[in-house]
Amino acid sequence: MALGAARIPGWEAQPDVWLLVAALAVGYWIAIVRVGPQFATPGRPLVSRLQVTCWVLGVLTTWIASDWPVHVVAEQMNYSVHMLQHLLFAMVAAPLLLLGTPAWLARWALRPSSRLFRTVRWLSRFLPALIVFNVVLVVTHWPALVNASLESPYLHFSVHAVLFVSSLIVWMPVLSPLPEIPRLAAPLRAVYLFLQSVVPTVPASFLTFGAYPLYAFYKGKPHLWGLSTLEDQQVAGLIMKIGAGMLLWALIAVLFFRWAADEERRQRPQVRQDLERELTRMGL
Repeated sequence: MALGAARIPGWEAQPDVWLLVAALAVGYWIAIVRVGPQFATPGRPLVSRLQVTCWVLGVLTTWIASDWPVHVVAEQMNYSVHMLQHLLFAMVAAPLLLLGTPAWLARWALRPSSRLFRTVRWLSRFLPALIVFNVVLVVTHWPALVNASLESPYLHFSVHAVLFVSSLIVWMPVLSPLPEIPRLAAPLRAVYLFLQSVVPTVPASFLTFGAYPLYAFYKGKPHLWGLSTLEDQQVAGLIMKIGAGMLLWALIAVLFFRWAADEERRQRPQVRQDLERELTRMGL
């Protein structure tokens, strides 16, 4: 097949994806209906409308990134779509699912007295979470692992599972739903996200400016849009650098302006008191 004639393969059933999506959706509903009443506080809803919306959007993002045609194209044709798939998992689905998780549900799932909780709490600190991100980023783009995972569906699923779980850990310092695992202060969150935006530029540069394809699996494959294997790799690098960077910098801007507004509101009474004191001293 000529590269310019490449087309998206016909629809393929993905029952494992449907099972995962159903488990996320139905499990959330069951937790609210069956588990939630045990933690109910009079006068307060078990879950807010915003939390439900975020969870639904997180599940939908997971579904879109895992099902046909994204999954098929990522595995058989374009590494750039594979990169987009990883970006959706790590930068969109994971934070949305955290935002959709009420504190009681996270507490019930992690069990504060358990080893799992202690591990998650330790990993969710500034430096460990940053290290987790860097390690997973490097490993999941290591050519030998990428090529091997594309040859083995079980290894590929394992890589995606590690990416997804580690993404939840990486977002905990920013979006933790638990007071027992506190979020970083706003300025530290901005610094943390800035550092997260710097690291992807390294592998992205290798992909974008590489002189030859790094992933042997995609050599000779038909690519959408008539791209060569090297051009497809370069697009993947741009997606990694620009896509991830724009998302993180948008969050940094939101955090900064919210922090500035909160500081202004906090300082306003003190400024008023100082002004009144000065006017009194002047006899006005």
